[in-house]
Amino acid sequence: MNKLKKMIVKIMCYAIHNGFKKAEYLASTKMFKAFGENCFWHPRILPSEPERVEIHNNVAIATDVYFCTHDINHIVLNNCPGYVERFRGGVPFVWKTGDIVLNDNVFVGAHSQIKYGVKIGPNAIVAMGSVVVKDVPPNTVVGGNPAKVICSFDDYVKKVAATKLEQ
Repeated sequence: MNKLKKMIVKIMCYAIHNGFKKAEYLASTKMFKAFGENCFWHPRILPSEPERVEIHNNVAIATDVYFCTHDINHIVLNNCPGYVERFRGGVPFVWKTGDIVLNDNVFVGAHSQIKYGVKIGPNAIVAMGSVVVKDVPPNTVVGGNPAKVICSFDDYVKKVAATKLEQ
């Protein structure tokens, strides 16, 4: 992807405030591996490698969610005296990367972080502030650091349905 296009898309993410319109715009750019229908994108920043992020249908992503599509620990490890020889037999440590997949009917709460190689859902909720380092099973709600199963998706829906509406 060319740098100018990426820069324009990043600027538009700041300019478009409506999460549904922002998601429609991002889907139209074809920057992501996939971007489904009826999605909501509230983050102002994009993943560094959006082509590694796959978003299916009916996905809502709250503010400041961070998609970590790679790590850079090889930079440090390759420069630790003796570590390449001792732990890798002389073969340098490598850059690690992977896709992130959000299946249908997923909600990711504000300030959450999703690690590369993770698949979420379908029918899953990631609680606000969670750090997701492993796959999230279908039909579950996860939360915490690291994220752990809290309840089932259906249990959460029942709880929300039983909540009285404010007037």
